[in-house]
Parts: sequence; structure tokens; C-alpha cells
Amino acid sequence: MSVDYPRTESVSPRVRVVASTGSTNADAVAAASADPVGWPHLSVLLTGDQRSGRGRLDRTWSAPAGSALALSVLVRIPRIPAAARGWVPLAAGAAMTRAVAAQLRPHGHTVGLKWPNDVLVDGGKICGILAEVVPGEPDAVVIGSGVNTRMPASELPVHTATSFAALGREADDDRLVADYLVALDEQLAALARGAAGASGVRGEVEALCLTLGADVRVSLPDGRVLEGRAQRLDDEGRLVVASGSVETAVSAGDVVHVRPSAG
Repeated sequence: MSVDYPRTESVSPRVRVVASTGSTNADAVAAASADPVGWPHLSVLLTGDQRSGRGRLDRTWSAPAGSALALSVLVRIPRIPAAARGWVPLAAGAAMTRAVAAQLRPHGHTVGLKWPNDVLVDGGKICGILAEVVPGEPDAVVIGSGVNTRMPASELPVHTATSFAALGREADDDRLVADYLVALDEQLAALARGAAGASGVRGEVEALCLTLGADVRVSLPDGRVLEGRAQRLDDEGRLVVASGSVETAVSAGDVVHVRPSAG
């Protein structure tokens, strides 16, 4: 265990900090597969130097050493019904949004969620999340997050990105991870008690989601592009986009906000 993450260690049963790695998600999946007992629910693997992380649509994600925090948390969800598991990545996004907001909202920054689980601060992306099931263990999911912490504005990969440093703030990594784990565990426990709507998870995600009510352009996995108004989330957590009189439920895709929502 690392003395650098005492708050995280008070929440997680296992915290593994590595100097550098190719992908925290790949490492966590491999570790959980090799030693399921040794990697219980809420186990964490993290680093400040990830060389070949992955994002949605098989994009690669990397950052200069020390400029971002990459972490993967293993969650075990046997009590969450199959019909509700599509909400797990969204719940992770909501949890990270809450963790980031705890440090930045007091300083006047606007923090919200872009569907399905990107965290935005003042409209710029500060964190992306990717969840994947452990092969052969459908009840085990690794949720990876990349948070731009100490990346200066000059090193941001795109103009739509931001970081704690670019905002003039110093990230408290230990508090960030601990707050995230607490919020994530709360959301997963709620999903285990019932459907997303009845459990309050849907309301939590919708309250944080900046995508709802916005005009959007969605790049779909098959290469098509869908444009329209983001109307709502359906019972499975899919984004319902209205284009004229036609509504399409999107389960995966890269969303661009063409016009921010009025709310």
C-alpha cells in the first residue's frame, strides 16, 4: 500500500500504485483474472504515467508523465440485475463528476457530465472513462478513468480539453480518488436495490448530464453520424436523440455538443 493515498486506502480494500504502465485497465483486468480473491470489490490500480490507455471507439489515450492521473477500479456487481448494468458506466461518470466538482465548484467552476461518462469543467473535458467486463467473469467490471490533473494548458491535446492546472488549481489526487470510490459504491449499491429510476441513479445522472436538451452530433461505432436534439435517457441508460419526428436510442457513440442545453 502507498502512504501517498491514505484516504483512498481507507475506502478501498486494495490500492496498487505503479510508477508507469501501458494501461491501468489492461493491468487490472489481468490481475483480477489471475487472482480474483486478491482483487475484491473496489480494488484500485493507479499511476501518474500511463503510456497507452484506451478510450471510446478504440482511440488511444496518453499524457506526459506526471500530468494526468490514470486509475482503474474493479467492481463486482453480482447483485445488479442484467437489465440495469448499462447504467454502471454512467454511474461511474456521475461519481467522478461529483468528485471533481467537490474540488472545483467552490472556486466558481461549472462541472457536469457529457453522456455517457465524460466529465466537463466549464465546457472542457477533464476526464474520460472506459468500462470493460473481465473476460470469463460477467460480474466483474474494470472501470478506467483518466483525469487531467497537472497538465498545463500548452500540453492539452485538443482545444476542447482542460485540466486542474489549466484552471489554476492544484488537484488533491488522494481526495479525488477516495471521493470517487465512495460515490461510485453508493451508486452501485443503489442499482443493486432496484431499477435505475426507482433507485435514484437515473435522477442522479440526469441531474448532472449537460447533454440532455442540447443539439448534438453523435459519431456511431459503425461510422454513421447522427444529428439531433438529446431528449432523454431511456430505461437502459441509452441517449435518445430526436431528429425531426424520428427518435433514435444510442447505446454507444462519441457525442459533440453543437449547442449547450438551456439548463
